Formats: sequence, C-alpha cells, structure tokens
Amino acid sequence: MERLYKKGLFLEYFTVGYNVIEAVISIVFGYIASSIALIGFGLDSVVESLSGVVLIWRLRQHGRISEEKEEVLEKKATMFVALTFLILGLYVLFQSVKKLFGKEIPDPSLAGIIIAICSLGVMPILAWQKFKIGKQIQSQALIADSKETLACFFLSAALLLGLGSNYVFGFWQADPIVGLIIVAFLFYEGWEGWKESREEVNIDG
Repeated sequence: MERLYKKGLFLEYFTVGYNVIEAVISIVFGYIASSIALIGFGLDSVVESLSGVVLIWRLRQHGRISEEKEEVLEKKATMFVALTFLILGLYVLFQSVKKLFGKEIPDPSLAGIIIAICSLGVMPILAWQKFKIGKQIQSQALIADSKETLACFFLSAALLLGLGSNYVFGFWQADPIVGLIIVAFLFYEGWEGWKESREEVNIDG
C-alpha cells in the first residue's frame, strides 16, 4: 500500500511540474501573440498546479494527522483554489469579450499549437494512472483529480482547434471563442470546488 501512495505522490509531483512549465510557456507565448486562449490555458495550468500541491499535501499527511483534521484543512485549501478559478475566469471572460468585439486580432502561434499537442498526448495517460492508483488506495481526492486531468485533455483539444483555425485559416475569432470555452471550464471548476468546500465547512461547523 505504501508503494501505491508513493506512486500517487510521484504522479502529482509530475503533474505540478508539467503544469508549471506549461503555464509559463503558454502565458509567455500567449502574451507575444496576444492570444487570450493561450493565456487562459496557461492561467488554468497555474490553478491546476495549486490543486496538485493540495493533493500532494493530502497524500503526504496520510497517517500523520487525524482524518477529521486532514479533511478540514483540505476543504480550506479547496476553497482557496475555487476562488482562484473564479477570479481568473472573470479575467479571461473580460479579455475574451474585449478582443472579440474590439477586433483585436491575435497572431498565429505555432508554439501554442505544439503545447496543445503535447498536452493531448500527456493528459490521458496521466489521468488513467491517477484513476487507477486512486481506486487501489481508495482515495476520492486522487480519483477526482484524475477527472480534472482528463478535463484538461478536452481543454487542450479546444485550444488546438482555436489556435489551428487561426494558424491555418486565419480565423482569428476562434481564439477569443476558445477563451470563452476556457472561461466556462474555470467557472464550472470554481463553482464545484466552492460548493464542496462550503458543504464540508457547514457540516464541521
């Protein structure tokens, strides 16, 4: 069992490391190309890194503190991550609408396309491994995180579609439209995380 927990930790360390690199590259190249879709994707990766850090903490605390205290602390961290999702969602929403209606045309981004393709390859494998380990150690947190990782796969597909449409066909509107799709994802994740944390806080209170 201890070996499985170590494997789960390794997967989360990899997730955080990958997301940090992905975030930096996406935000930098998104800024260069004025691509809100790419910037939004990078901001999502930042929040995914925060979620990964929370789960690393959870797995490392296994057997060290009481389960009740562990859950209370995790819910507080989940509330913080949820608020971050919502705040970043508002920013990406504002920028997407501004660029779409202000006709701020982004430059094509080959680097962004490469980032999206890399994520399309990595995320399904990572999600499956997390789900499998989560089932084996009966960790609902790790299972939930595997579903979030899988959602990133679909987000990567949307990013590739938007950036590819601009790069190949010059359909620049696809970029802020994908930005709006990312907004929907950020709001959904933020709201679900907020509800989960509030329900637990009310029970404990």
